[in-house]
Amino acid sequence: MSELTTSDIKLLRRPRVELYWILIAVWAVALAVLFVIHLWTGHMPRPTPFSIVGLPVYWYGIIIVSGIALGAWIVSRLAWQRWRMAFLTAVPDPLHALPLTDFPSQAKLAKQNIHTLGELLLLWGSDPRSLALTNEERRELDAFLAAHPAVEPAWLADAPWRKWNPDFVWNGIIICLVLGLIGARLYHVMTPSPSMAALGIESPSDYFRNPQLLFNLRNGGLGIYGGLAGGALGLLYFTWRKRLPLLPWADMAAVGVAIGQAFGRWGNFMNQELYGRPTTLPWAITIDPANRLPAFADYGYFHPAFLYESLWNFLTFGLLMWLWRRREKLLAGEMTAVYLIMYAIGRTLLETVRLDSRVVSLGGVDLPLAWATLVSILVALSMVLAIVVRRRGVRAKAKVS
Repeated sequence: MSELTTSDIKLLRRPRVELYWILIAVWAVALAVLFVIHLWTGHMPRPTPFSIVGLPVYWYGIIIVSGIALGAWIVSRLAWQRWRMAFLTAVPDPLHALPLTDFPSQAKLAKQNIHTLGELLLLWGSDPRSLALTNEERRELDAFLAAHPAVEPAWLADAPWRKWNPDFVWNGIIICLVLGLIGARLYHVMTPSPSMAALGIESPSDYFRNPQLLFNLRNGGLGIYGGLAGGALGLLYFTWRKRLPLLPWADMAAVGVAIGQAFGRWGNFMNQELYGRPTTLPWAITIDPANRLPAFADYGYFHPAFLYESLWNFLTFGLLMWLWRRREKLLAGEMTAVYLIMYAIGRTLLETVRLDSRVVSLGGVDLPLAWATLVSILVALSMVLAIVVRRRGVRAKAKVS
């Protein structure tokens, strides 16, 4: 299907450069400048830049929320691309700019800048409720479209572009975030870090003996693998409820998660937490005495573990965007598998410098292996196996046919 050459369907015009690339570049440069200033001066901004109604607002929260918003925005733009292409593929070019004449509610549609059959079909096939029409007006317009000789019945019953509607990103993100937060918290509760002993938490059972600590996120933590599991559960429920393809949506979501993590990790920098072992490397970060683990109170410079993970996630994001442009050669779900493999590799490497990781204990004997490392190895092997098995299955089917 050829590209549109007119400006009639404004919703389908593709920008030369996506705005999020500019935002990513500006944000990355700003954080790089902040890091250089820290290396030069050894100082950090105050963790609470301002207050709202007397309640402190933390840089950590600002950065985390901004990273989530950026990731969701990028996912919505990837969905928009599929939405656009599905429409262009299904609806013949001559109908794109066909003017609306003698259509019900034509005046109302014109007020919404809907002047062509293509514009109407795009929005109607995505969600008729997006049009500012009454129920009676929608029923009348539905009957008119059904009788129109140029309109295919499938475009009205279940348009092929509906499943890529970008609005689904913003509709589904809440349930994914809520379940992701619950999962992240449960993962931490089941594998509390050794530093939690200062709060009386040495094992998961201590949390349940002190239930109030389960909800004290300021003195607790979140585990990324639990967050990914919870978010995946939310995505599974949302796609099932909306009749959307799970794996393709998971592939798009993985891109957003990667860039969200890349920026979100800087929240740990602002909080002076999750730093690595002491080091004298030129890029070592300064940790204030109040934020040092007791065993390392005499050290001042540490590995910027947050930076290592952030850079790795930027690399993962770049790889996923490269794969996105070549997705026709991939099976649905393989981008998600690549993300999980990349994160698992990065986390395994990161654990070699991280402090305060819960180690695996068997029969009261601590093994020289962090839980995060064990989970990472299992995740990576599972994803590699899944890719190999599915690829072999596809090849076997191809030979049979």
